[in-house]
Amino acid sequence: MKIDELVAIDVHTHAEVSCRQPADAFWQPYEDAASKYFKVGKRPTIAETIAYYRERKIGLVMFTVDSEFEIGGRRIPNEEVAEAAAANADIMMAFASIDPHKGKMGAREARALIEAGVVKGFKFHPTVQGFFPNDRMAYELYEVIAEHKMPAIFHSGHSGIGTGMPGGGGMRLKYSNPIHIDDVAVDFPDMTIIIAHPSWPWQDEALSVCLHKPNVYIDLSGWSPKYFPPQLVQYANSQLKTKMLFGSDYPLIQPDRWIKDFREAGFKPEVHDLILKENAIRALKIGAK
Repeated sequence: MKIDELVAIDVHTHAEVSCRQPADAFWQPYEDAASKYFKVGKRPTIAETIAYYRERKIGLVMFTVDSEFEIGGRRIPNEEVAEAAAANADIMMAFASIDPHKGKMGAREARALIEAGVVKGFKFHPTVQGFFPNDRMAYELYEVIAEHKMPAIFHSGHSGIGTGMPGGGGMRLKYSNPIHIDDVAVDFPDMTIIIAHPSWPWQDEALSVCLHKPNVYIDLSGWSPKYFPPQLVQYANSQLKTKMLFGSDYPLIQPDRWIKDFREAGFKPEVHDLILKENAIRALKIGAK
């Protein structure tokens, strides 16, 4: 990334509409429910998302979510996101998403993507993928990520996916309590871990894990900052000011709205640049050799 030319780095954006494969009708009910929950309309393509961020001079980390095991929806290929990032390397990084249920084949895929130099990290969504982060099933995949000292983002807290659907669309919120990430941080100290979102209703657990483990960060995506729990703002202004990262959850949350609300939400002026950009440079090792 050309970090000197960027006003911020959004560590949490979604690839939701492929430019290569047709939409998956099986996924549509989940997308419709999420659209209602987040009050969003038509989803942008990967190319449209990149153009949106380029216009605003905001760097972005983009990923899809592999939910093929738990939901059965066809994922957007990691390679499509990676190739988009390679063509826009001045502003974009690609993270891969591989469901841990894929076992050895998942670990093989991760290693191939890393060794090809096309991805810079990984995304996990315990609720959508149906696993506890500290399930040993996932450790073979984590071992590959940790071996290469790459970061991993874990969804935490409530999920807009499945909200309002009968039975929550089969999604179980228990998987995304961030306390389960504590074991992963202990067992893989060389893997930078990013706990995604205000972790409601488990915000205090996330803050504790982040405070206790040097390799754990929190991204502030998925909510407008004006709705953040007060203890999250308190710690962002003090003990965890170097461990909080700007993330929007685009296209579900617009970065324009997020940044505006952030500047009005009680964050001290001296932490603004840290959260919007500087912490991400360090956490993601942007520019490091």
